[in-house]
Amino acid sequence: MSKIGFIGVGIMGAPMAAHLRAQGHMLFVYKRNGVLPEALAGDNVESCASPREVAERSEVIITMLPDTPDVESVLFGDDGVAHGLVAGKTVIDMSSIDPLRTKDFAARIAAQGCDYLDAPVSGGEVGAKAATLTIMVGGSEAAFARVKPLFDAMGKNVTHVGDVGAGQTCKVANQIIVALTIEAVGEALVFAAKAGADPARVRQALMGGFASSRVLEVHGQRMIDRTFAPGFRVELHQKDLGLALGSARALGVALPNTASCAQLFNLLSAQGDESLDHSALVKAIELMSCHVVGASAPAKPPSN
Repeated sequence: MSKIGFIGVGIMGAPMAAHLRAQGHMLFVYKRNGVLPEALAGDNVESCASPREVAERSEVIITMLPDTPDVESVLFGDDGVAHGLVAGKTVIDMSSIDPLRTKDFAARIAAQGCDYLDAPVSGGEVGAKAATLTIMVGGSEAAFARVKPLFDAMGKNVTHVGDVGAGQTCKVANQIIVALTIEAVGEALVFAAKAGADPARVRQALMGGFASSRVLEVHGQRMIDRTFAPGFRVELHQKDLGLALGSARALGVALPNTASCAQLFNLLSAQGDESLDHSALVKAIELMSCHVVGASAPAKPPSN
């Protein structure tokens, strides 16, 4: 049994932590409001009063948080993780954050004699619950090998990508591909619907050809069914594309279609849809096309 600290037990973090508990590990959990989710009720889980206490009581500390400032605050703020570390412990950040800031965080943790791995995930709430996440890891090979059994408890496709920051870079690349694919599926289904075809049958036909993808399978169905309860929220993907564009600017890389998708997410946010699942990106295409997927007649955009 290992002593594992877990900070960030939300939609994704709670089932991830539960899988670790199921493997026999003792969990020390910090949640801001002090109320642990139902998935973590029972034995081998203790609630801590601060991230510092989590670090003091754990051998490995995992963070799963929304954004770069959240990770920085939990690690280095008052009563943060860094204040509870002693040499030899390992910090794993499984959030999706800025790759450049990640390198700075890792250096500060390394100065205390501890290992730091960046290990963002892909697979959404479904993957977190099923322990089938894709996990992209940056950091030393030795640290990765030591904690790989923990990753294996939470995911299926676990890859050591490279040095610190490489995991976050890989996740940004993942989010570019996912966003552009969701946008492409949305365009295709709106086009088909407005042309008079049944979008459900179009999706079925496309699933048998070269256009088939996991996004078409899962999010295409969401678009048809109008089921936008979040597995991964618009505002989080909006944040990830912001990281992509910021990094691209620093690297001198052109990401024209990523920029377009970011604007579509901005449109959704302006409409108050930032908490919907990112498959709701289709709503931006529908608004501009004056037609809703599956509608029998063209829809009018909302009036002011």
